[in-house]
Amino acid sequence: MKNLIVLKDYRDEEIKNTAALIEIAEREGLSGNVFRSYVIYNLAHEPNLISTTIERNDGKIGESLIAAFRHDIGILFAYAETFNSPYEFLTNYTPTVKNNSESFNELLTALDNLRGTDVDKIVEIFIAYYKKYGCGDIANYRAFRFNEGTKNLIGIKYFETIRLDDLIGYVHQKELLTKNTAAFIDRKPANNVLLVGARGTGKSSSVKALVNENYSRGLRLVQLTKPQLKFLPEVMETLRNFASKRFIIFMDDLSFDESESEYKYLKSSIEGGVEALPPNVLIYATSNRRHLIRETWRDRSESQDELYRDDSVNETISLSDRFGLIVNYYPPSQKEYLEIIQRMLQKSGVELDAETLRLEGLRWEMSHSGRNGRTAQQFVKNYLGTR
Repeated sequence: MKNLIVLKDYRDEEIKNTAALIEIAEREGLSGNVFRSYVIYNLAHEPNLISTTIERNDGKIGESLIAAFRHDIGILFAYAETFNSPYEFLTNYTPTVKNNSESFNELLTALDNLRGTDVDKIVEIFIAYYKKYGCGDIANYRAFRFNEGTKNLIGIKYFETIRLDDLIGYVHQKELLTKNTAAFIDRKPANNVLLVGARGTGKSSSVKALVNENYSRGLRLVQLTKPQLKFLPEVMETLRNFASKRFIIFMDDLSFDESESEYKYLKSSIEGGVEALPPNVLIYATSNRRHLIRETWRDRSESQDELYRDDSVNETISLSDRFGLIVNYYPPSQKEYLEIIQRMLQKSGVELDAETLRLEGLRWEMSHSGRNGRTAQQFVKNYLGTR
């Protein structure tokens, strides 16, 4: 390969293949027997008839297709296990940075624990992997954004790693979200969710944490912006093809002015449209406003025609009414605010005495935008960065 200086002048096919394997091993973090790892990596990441059939049919796969898969796996792994390179480093390779994908490493561990080349066991492991994680980006990423040009999902590589335990307080809110999401994952009836409340109280973080907690159970997140609401039918059609997974379509900080028409796409998608919401999709939205469409006093004025006034009011509240579960987030009390700071500092190995914590924390709150989790996090960052 051109970027490998020591090999760039050679034309021998063996050298070229060796260089290609090294490049792949470094790029994807493959270790051990590089060729065997490369075969496994491709089976895990490149869509094939087995993985797409499992996705499309919610985990179901026919015996004849399994038999065909068993035949191909037998050939592939027989060759991979006997791969013998004249270069010793290819049979026990250590990449500069090892692949850190949770799903891929789980697959490697399961295969490495096999004794010998048991084709039936290998087939069983791969089918279990496809059912649990999917294939390619769906297996590798927890969250996605929608590309308007290609109409494809783009994996978010650096998704926030927050967990529910990282959110101090809000026990009731987290319980409501956890139970609704668990029902959704278990194929039971579940509601679309609107998380409402003051800024910085952890509404968005709660949704992200739910996805991190339930990634191995097949939950994924697709973030949409307000201008992308017109693409909701295309997004839902795409997600229908991944029937073995469960998706939260997430819209953050959602609200509409009366002149904005995007909310009508959302209303229709949630309830009332010709096309039903796919069974593997729920919509979670956050907002600082209980009623998502801005309403003025004029809309409720008695001077308006009675019929028009009622219609106007109904229109403004009809969108939020389509969310079956509304979870309210309130600003933390002073005690809760200081507890958030204390817990965050403790995670960084810092202990503050109660009086210093109170004085410093409240001083920071008064000079910022109020008492909430975001303000507490900003205080901790400043304290750790300047002490």
